[in-house]
Amino acid sequence: MATKKIAFIGVGSISGIYLDNITRVFKGLKIAGVCDLIPERAINAREKYNLPRVYEDMYEAFRDPEVDIILNLTRPYQHYEVTRLALEHGKHVYTEKPLGITLEEGDALVKLAKEKNLQIGGAPDTFLGAGLQSCRKYIDAGMIGDVVGAAAFMICRGHETWHPDPDFYYQKGGGPMLDMGPYYMTALTSLLGRVDRLVAAGKRTFDKRMITSQPHAGTVMDVNVDTYATGILQFASGAIGTLFTTFDVYYDTQARFEIYGTEGTLILPDPNFFGGPIRIFRPETGKYDELPLLFDYAENSRALGLADMARALETGREARANMQQIHHVIDILTAFERSARSGGWVDMKTPYERPAPMVKARLRGILD
Repeated sequence: MATKKIAFIGVGSISGIYLDNITRVFKGLKIAGVCDLIPERAINAREKYNLPRVYEDMYEAFRDPEVDIILNLTRPYQHYEVTRLALEHGKHVYTEKPLGITLEEGDALVKLAKEKNLQIGGAPDTFLGAGLQSCRKYIDAGMIGDVVGAAAFMICRGHETWHPDPDFYYQKGGGPMLDMGPYYMTALTSLLGRVDRLVAAGKRTFDKRMITSQPHAGTVMDVNVDTYATGILQFASGAIGTLFTTFDVYYDTQARFEIYGTEGTLILPDPNFFGGPIRIFRPETGKYDELPLLFDYAENSRALGLADMARALETGREARANMQQIHHVIDILTAFERSARSGGWVDMKTPYERPAPMVKARLRGILD
């Protein structure tokens, strides 16, 4: 099996799990080098993981002939520019979510990638984990009958109580819909297929918020995005879904995720995670029963989508966390704001077909 070499652009808080899994779990990946605007982060990563090099800047990484895929772990508002420049330098890209902060950014990146015969893959890849892949198998096998609808809720009071640098969550490109919405929407589309149209409402409950986590405790942030957003989704299949995200509400659990069928109801795990319990309610039992996980990667397996992309580039098949998927998801998520501002239904512009389901591998860390 050939190995694809990866260059990290950004070595912030999310990078740790990527570094762990690339170096310890997935066999088809190798790190060529890392870079960050704060050089100490890159130097620390090189020393901790015994990496080959620290790039002076991202352009040095783009020019490195050893690099096959650029891993874009920058902040959301930087995703577009970093991905664009990597593509311009002839590199495939795997980006953290979202693809861009506007549909126009997503459109431009997909157009550029196609022109250069390159691939863009992207997070979240939690839908490839044991939890949601098992749900897909149960749904596709008809265990709840024909899907009637779905409801997904992401409810929390914001990130300023725990994140070391939460300001960007409240600026353009942040907010609950673009931050956490990708997990829910990627799960929904991978399970139920394309969204045709949606209607939504949103608001900004607090104009300012105080950071209570270190090292910026006491700093007051301006809020420049909607922090309470909800909408109704009409799927091409005929199913109707609800998606609700907020950073404004106190609640005892962050996620509720349910799919309703003609013969039963499925309670899905939190799509922010790779595993978690699955429960089914059917009239024969009149109660919720737990279903087993049928696939690998129930623990935090970030970089699973990147490993799948590397394998796809080697074999010529389509990646699962692919460009069409992340493009359709940004179309949907940004449509929430477009609908809220216009007050009407918004049609999706992007095509979408569900990616192939996962195949249980004979050896952990090697994908089909």
